[in-house]
Amino acid sequence: MTADRTLTIATASLFVGIAVLGLKVAAWWFTGSVALYSDALESIVNVVTAITALVAVRLARRPADAALPYGYHKAEYFSAVVVGVMIIVAAILILREAFYGFLEPRVPNAPMEGLAISVAATVINFVWANVLKTQGRKARSPSLEADGRHLMTDVVSTIGVLAGLGLVYLTGWAQLDAILAALVALNILWSGWGVIRESVGGLMDVAVPVDTQKLIREVISANAEGAIEAHDIRTRQAGKLTFIDFHLVVPGAMSVDDAHAICDSIEAKLREAVKDVQITIHVEPENKAKHSGIVVV
Repeated sequence: MTADRTLTIATASLFVGIAVLGLKVAAWWFTGSVALYSDALESIVNVVTAITALVAVRLARRPADAALPYGYHKAEYFSAVVVGVMIIVAAILILREAFYGFLEPRVPNAPMEGLAISVAATVINFVWANVLKTQGRKARSPSLEADGRHLMTDVVSTIGVLAGLGLVYLTGWAQLDAILAALVALNILWSGWGVIRESVGGLMDVAVPVDTQKLIREVISANAEGAIEAHDIRTRQAGKLTFIDFHLVVPGAMSVDDAHAICDSIEAKLREAVKDVQITIHVEPENKAKHSGIVVV
């Protein structure tokens, strides 16, 4: 996916978030439900996270420069951490409202109008959450994926709220409204923790998945004819970029041109196998061979 398309999706996400927020505020205004109020609070977070994701995606597009020679791709991980923190803040606010709602319970008003509006907002969120998750994976964008996962959590929470409100209207048990709001908050807390945990992994230069590591080793082994071994293979993920570096041991008598040709061959095949990759190869003479390298060719 092109950077322009990623930016377009991030921009659209902001407008979708604003539209859904308007619908959920209307649903709460019609009913006075604490649970629907908590749902609207979460949508405020959705708008904030959409703004954060948009800023991060724009920043990540900037080319590497003297200040950040490896690029700005990690900006998206910072964005995802902010999203996680905002999710947790929303959960705390919802728990506060649920507490007061439990102390002073009342059956919500205008059930059908409020429920209908909330259902419409949920359908929009469900569709857009799937778009964000799918496109985020294609673009390898942590910001879009985090936004999509949060929206899907919002969908699940709202479905639970709507089902519970139906029981409130049927049974007249007003405190159930506040209990539902508290359950929504707990679900949001779990979602926020998941987003922060994954994003911190990216900031800590987590290695690429095991399957990708295996593929990298196979490509190096199959395209290093003339070399002796490759060792100290390391990988890390930074936003959409994959970084690979390793040591390539060649015969001591090999010319620089021949060693460089082997490196070019390996790099070309790695770029075919792994998208958006940056490769660093350190060439060493045969007396540097470890004979226990990760890949022996």
